[in-house]
Amino acid sequence: MTGALLSRDEIRRRVDALGPWFHNLDLKGVATAPTHFLGDYPAVKWRGFADIVPDDLTGKSVLDIGCNAGFYAMEMKRRGADRVLGLDTDDDYLAQARFAADVNGLDIEFRKLSTYDVGQLGETFDLVIFMGVLYHLRHPLLALDLIRDHVVGDQLLFQSMQRGSPEVDEIARNYDFWTTSPFDSPGYPRMHFIEHSYADDPTNWWAPNRACVEAMLRSAGFVIVAHPEAEVYLCRKAQRSQPDGPVYPARGVR
Repeated sequence: MTGALLSRDEIRRRVDALGPWFHNLDLKGVATAPTHFLGDYPAVKWRGFADIVPDDLTGKSVLDIGCNAGFYAMEMKRRGADRVLGLDTDDDYLAQARFAADVNGLDIEFRKLSTYDVGQLGETFDLVIFMGVLYHLRHPLLALDLIRDHVVGDQLLFQSMQRGSPEVDEIARNYDFWTTSPFDSPGYPRMHFIEHSYADDPTNWWAPNRACVEAMLRSAGFVIVAHPEAEVYLCRKAQRSQPDGPVYPARGVR
């Protein structure tokens, strides 16, 4: 029996068996994470920037890196995207995503693949979603380089947890060795390293400030075109042939 034909009681039993869930999804009236500490997440966040994604994605392809239980992948399919692929490294999340898509009758492919291995896909996508992943990676700038070089055909929808000052300083292109004061400013790009754990999650490795997030995106070869929500950015792929500054190829991948 496909998920679309399951009764509400049967869906509830499967939801309980596949839990715990981080995404609170509505599966035919069954909430997967009704007591989420962030509320109706990620729907409550999505409402803050949903209008920057076209209502009609007909003819478009979408890649969701770090898809978790598939909320954003399903939203893209509901908007008519021809091809949607969700990636994650967690088998439990992938099982949740496959079940949720099945219940909703949505044709979405899910694969177990690391951010660092996206080059194995051998294809580019019109829209790449990379939300809630960067700060869980030990090598975040490498990940952005790989994503830009291998899978982004046009646009990147990006989000990262941010901590520290929301200010963004205007940074000179260069400073001499004896100039140290910019590093003390709250608006200088900085990435806080988390040695042990944050929010009871040992995979939270980094907490960048806003200036750092924006600088990293530019350094990896993206142009920020929209900033609709505090941590969310819509970017376009820049042309490396005429870089705005020194943009280097991803180390070890050429």
